[in-house]
Order: sequence, then structure tokens, then C-alpha cells
Amino acid sequence: MGMDDKIDNKTEELGGKAKEKVGKATDDEDLEAEGKADQTSSNLKQAGEKIKDAFRS
Repeated sequence: MGMDDKIDNKTEELGGKAKEKVGKATDDEDLEAEGKADQTSSNLKQAGEKIKDAFRS
């Protein structure tokens, strides 16, 4: 995985955190859940990248 993928995943994670906080602040459970889902997706992608990087070393 390239650096661009890592940046995209981190951006997705931060966007998810922002959505979650806005959802909490506005009592929008759907937006909060969407933010958590974005973070989970990003974390899984990052974990996959770490595994691939480990095998490349």
C-alpha cells in the first residue's frame, strides 16, 4: 500500500470522528452511527495495510 492509501484512510477516520461528534451534538443517531462505521472501516483498512507492510519487510 502506498502513502496515498494511508493518507486516504486516515482522512476517512478523521471524517468519521467528526461525523460522530456532530451526530452526538445534534442528537442525530444516524449521523453518529455513520461516523462510527467510517472509523471502523478505516481502522480495518489500516490494519490490513500493516499486515501487508509486515510481510514486505
